[in-house]
Amino acid sequence: MNIIKVKNDAEVGIEAAKIIINKVNTQHNITLGLATGSTPLSTYKNLIKNYQDKKVSFSDVKTFNLDEYKGLDGNHDQSYRYFMDHNFFNHIDIKKENTKVPSGIDTLHPEKYDELIAQNGGIDLQLLGIGINGHIGFNEPGASFDSLTSVVDLTPLTIEANARFFASKNDVPTQAVSMGLKTIMQAKSILLLAIGENKAEAVSHLVNGQISQEWPCTILQNHPNVTIIIDEAAASKLK
Repeated sequence: MNIIKVKNDAEVGIEAAKIIINKVNTQHNITLGLATGSTPLSTYKNLIKNYQDKKVSFSDVKTFNLDEYKGLDGNHDQSYRYFMDHNFFNHIDIKKENTKVPSGIDTLHPEKYDELIAQNGGIDLQLLGIGINGHIGFNEPGASFDSLTSVVDLTPLTIEANARFFASKNDVPTQAVSMGLKTIMQAKSILLLAIGENKAEAVSHLVNGQISQEWPCTILQNHPNVTIIIDEAAASKLK
């Protein structure tokens, strides 16, 4: 596990973008696993700037997003498809047909998402954030380490954390379609970002804790190629 400590959110975005750009420029047809939420925003902004400066092209890149809220279609302004389009995809030269996000509407056979990933050769680099309770994707505490893409229930803590993006907490979906922990672990390499003091306990468990389903992030200790980029606040509880 490679740990990169930087000062703040802006520097997290710079360092993460460097890693992703190096991967894309080395392997033009790379398959990226992508994440949403506030944490990767600075990374996406840096990737967009580097594209505008002609330092990288995404024309041959394929992407698979981690998750989507159940019940929201891609036109809903809080859906993760909408998030990705408006914060990243619309500003680069990626082909929209090469960008995949789990369907929040057609949720009868979510495991087909894993089949689609496999058909595309698997994920080369998976970008992750981390929840304050240690969830990755929407794999909440207690999630099976053998889980594949499925419909999952969100904990009250996660719903509370995401309420800031909605008009009220009552508007936050209580379920999501999420890549499973086994799905995530099948990625060839993983890049996890953590920003802020509220992530410090989860980061401490991720790096120093025992592997346990109560802290889903700890499964990453079993992955052979994980890089973690954290700011000073998120690193504050590390030994």
